[in-house]
Amino acid sequence: MIEKNENPALSEALAASYSEAFHADRANEIAAAASVHDGFINAAADYQGLQKLPYSFSIDLKQGSITNQKHSGRCWLFSALNIFRYEIIHRYDLEDFELSQNYMFFYDKLERCNYYLNNMIRLIDEPSDSRLFAFLSASPIGDGGQWDMMANIVRKYGVVPKNVYPDGANSIKSADFNQYLSTLLRQFTVDLRKAHQAGASAKELQDIRRSQMKTVYRVLCIALGEPPKTFDVTLRSKDGTLNRDFGINGKQFFHKYVGLNIDDYVSIINAPTADKPFGRTYTVKYLGNVCEGSPVKYLNLPIEKIKAAAILQLKDGHPVWFGSDCMKYRLNTEGVFDPDSLPMDRFLNVPFTLTKGERLTYWDSAMDHAMVFLGVNLNGDDKPDRWRIENSWGEESGLNKGYWIASDKWFNEYVYQIAINKKYLSPEDQALLSQPVIELEPWDPMGTLAD
Repeated sequence: MIEKNENPALSEALAASYSEAFHADRANEIAAAASVHDGFINAAADYQGLQKLPYSFSIDLKQGSITNQKHSGRCWLFSALNIFRYEIIHRYDLEDFELSQNYMFFYDKLERCNYYLNNMIRLIDEPSDSRLFAFLSASPIGDGGQWDMMANIVRKYGVVPKNVYPDGANSIKSADFNQYLSTLLRQFTVDLRKAHQAGASAKELQDIRRSQMKTVYRVLCIALGEPPKTFDVTLRSKDGTLNRDFGINGKQFFHKYVGLNIDDYVSIINAPTADKPFGRTYTVKYLGNVCEGSPVKYLNLPIEKIKAAAILQLKDGHPVWFGSDCMKYRLNTEGVFDPDSLPMDRFLNVPFTLTKGERLTYWDSAMDHAMVFLGVNLNGDDKPDRWRIENSWGEESGLNKGYWIASDKWFNEYVYQIAINKKYLSPEDQALLSQPVIELEPWDPMGTLAD
């Protein structure tokens, strides 16, 4: 036990000494003037770091026009659908193409509400003031997600072209919609608990849930519109060739036009923390969306193995989905992620010494955004030094019409997850995928959602 400090107060004399020390260094006054006038980030930006990141890449995949998630947390869906549309564009030689993010959004909301209510039945006797109940109730329904959750929706519902189910007001700006849907789920939880206290059987609780989900479906249709069950497809290649289908559904469209085997893709993470040894597989309790779907599953590997797999997939002509902390060392105007271009330690004259593992452990960093690697530059030693990124923030984001650039240094520190075709892993690492899965607590930092 640490003894109580006899004098914890910040005295006027001590504060005065801090002020004197601040003014004693001219660099502090210059930094303050720049920061107050231009903002913290802009004042710290370093042109010399930016000069080391030219927008050119030795491996560079060509994509259609940039997408825009607008005021919603759907980056994990946008980035996955950008992977899929790339395959369609190149397979059918299209000028451009986009898949419906709203379609995936609708069915994720529907399935996640059902998943949540089933969890509330599982936890029907859990005290309302427990950490677990409070954690799950704090955000019953949000926009964010992870690769395996997206894969569950694709397996069950497929995908559809954007022109048959476009965005609406509540998908591009989802906060109000989410607020009322969250309230509805909490209200349904109260109803389930009251029924349980009144003696309802397990079957009766499930009957109540099914009735509640009927209401959820109606609310979703009012907010987002009802998705099409079948639709027609017309794809015109650059040379005028037509590919057409009539009355197909989302699953049929995915299998015929996207053509990827979603089961070949696995989630690889880099979490160098003491409680997560490399070479082991992990899941997160109560994290998911489709009750009968596959659970979230990660294989934890060193960052160099993650980069090697990503490069192999890019060399084969396929983009790579990834999750990262997009808030760290980000220059919005330039569209750059790079510690050397934003040397905050030098600007503030403060060494930032946390390791990647320490940042995760102490909640200084976690995955919060999903994007797509479309390219990488390999230097003279055949090592990556910069990565080309397809973001989902619109063409006005950054200097390259919505496409961003990240240094390899940033990749090392702030990329936490990739989705990769398992054939690009070594045979030894592929074998690790079949081992027993270790369960992490719901509040583990690897359970955060990209939005």
